[in-house]
Amino acid sequence: MADNMNTVIGKDCTFSGTIEVTGSLRVDGFVKGEVKSKETVVIGPTGKVEGDVIAKNSVVSGEVTGNINAEDKVELQAKAILQGDLKTKSLVIEQGAVFQGACRMKDGDMSHKPAPEKPKD
Repeated sequence: MADNMNTVIGKDCTFSGTIEVTGSLRVDGFVKGEVKSKETVVIGPTGKVEGDVIAKNSVVSGEVTGNINAEDKVELQAKAILQGDLKTKSLVIEQGAVFQGACRMKDGDMSHKPAPEKPKD
């Protein structure tokens, strides 16, 4: 999903606060705070985020305690743990992933149309 990773939070790194990057970001360490990217955020197998993730795409194989808001796609890989809500257009959940929260999927051109009425007996 992300061909060139611009920023990496290494396995032995701990970051506290809001991190905002214009390119892609990979987290293999620990981030406590909000993570924002105009491209892809990858939470690696050793990565842990306590806070919200806002990005174009998000791939999680580590742990996120917070909400994910991805403009295009969220992928929860087999070892992923997500405790929080997510909002995206496209969602992939591999077998073995843990997701506890609510999910809202909306395409950009979808309109809020009322559900068709059921025929009356």
